[in-house]
Amino acid sequence: MYQQFKASFSKIVVVAALGYFVDIYDLVLFGMERVASLTDILRDTYTDPAELKKQVTDVGASLLSLQMIGMLVGGLFWGILGDKKGRLTVLFGSIITYSIANIANGFVTDTFWYGILRFVSGFGLAGELGAGITLVSETMKKEDRGIGTTIVASIGLFGAVVAGLTTIAIDNWRVSYFLGGGMGLLLLFLRIGIFESGMFDQVKQDKAVKKGNFFYLFSHPKLLFKYLNIILIAIPVWFVMYFLVQFAPEMSSALGLVDGPKDGKIPIMVAYIGITIGDVVSGIMSQKMRSRKKVLFIFITLTLLFSIIYYLFASVSVLVFYSIVFCIGFGTGYWAVFMSGASELFGTNIRSTVTTTAPNFVRGSVTLMTLTNASMKPSIGVVNSSLIIGGIVFVLAYWACYRLEETFAKDLNYTE
Repeated sequence: MYQQFKASFSKIVVVAALGYFVDIYDLVLFGMERVASLTDILRDTYTDPAELKKQVTDVGASLLSLQMIGMLVGGLFWGILGDKKGRLTVLFGSIITYSIANIANGFVTDTFWYGILRFVSGFGLAGELGAGITLVSETMKKEDRGIGTTIVASIGLFGAVVAGLTTIAIDNWRVSYFLGGGMGLLLLFLRIGIFESGMFDQVKQDKAVKKGNFFYLFSHPKLLFKYLNIILIAIPVWFVMYFLVQFAPEMSSALGLVDGPKDGKIPIMVAYIGITIGDVVSGIMSQKMRSRKKVLFIFITLTLLFSIIYYLFASVSVLVFYSIVFCIGFGTGYWAVFMSGASELFGTNIRSTVTTTAPNFVRGSVTLMTLTNASMKPSIGVVNSSLIIGGIVFVLAYWACYRLEETFAKDLNYTE
């Protein structure tokens, strides 16, 4: 296994991994700086501490939804572009978009422009992972591509840990955004010399093959169900990241934890340490077991188990709370296997479309969960509201996993 990992460190894998590293750094930055930035921007408008705290929560949820809507729209745009113009076009275009948006985000002074830039940033962030995973999957041996995606996901997810350490050390939310955007622009230089996928180049020459047709998925029930299955499998990841991690200050308080986290920095960082380790473990298990489906089932079950423990024991102490958050992160560490499965399910002519849109529809589910929570929370409270949403999410994930096609070592050189 060590030799396989060593052999998988090609320039394409390393550049894709570093791209995802910057992607994740910028993706979680708002969650980490939500309280600090919105408190800074809104304190002159809301002088009452209780009202200011409420606005930070409500406006923060709205801005996060805007970021996720941007990712939904961007996922469609970059995915289709990747199948029509090439994977490299997306890798360059997406990183320029979200890097500039994050630099601009450091200058905002009101929530209107904050929301606009969160949308633009989400739009740009949507293209990075899908294009990188597609390129890695199409350029590696079919038996080893799971290792490639594991390396990309593990190095990339560690970007959240670095973001946490950076925001704690600097303690200036504007500088945090400047750093994130600056790292993205620096990464552009590393991408010089990366070559396009040979599989895509072959399909590109065939004028008879329709490329990047997103609606093709909806014209064939079998393809549509495959697409829905892979999306539903990963929604539990963003359920726990939204309710239990990003909004840990509000959730832990509602559960009765005294002196819990004041913002999302440490909860997000601790969770992503767990996710990074979980991704390595799930990736290795997938290679050893020669199965994506079995590993997905195991890690969905771990996520459910640790989520239940969160609700039952998060109020015991701060140490117990962070231990549970770490375990939840580990359980959701099947993102690499999920991305491998997404890239392996469909033909070369719509592979980028699927691999780019699927994770962004998963992330975009946060918007639906936000709206559902907002409608139920006033009458039953955030804890009961999240329990109902979580129950639905996990039932659908198990159903989708049961129906999922096994894709380990599948030949990808074909078209739909």
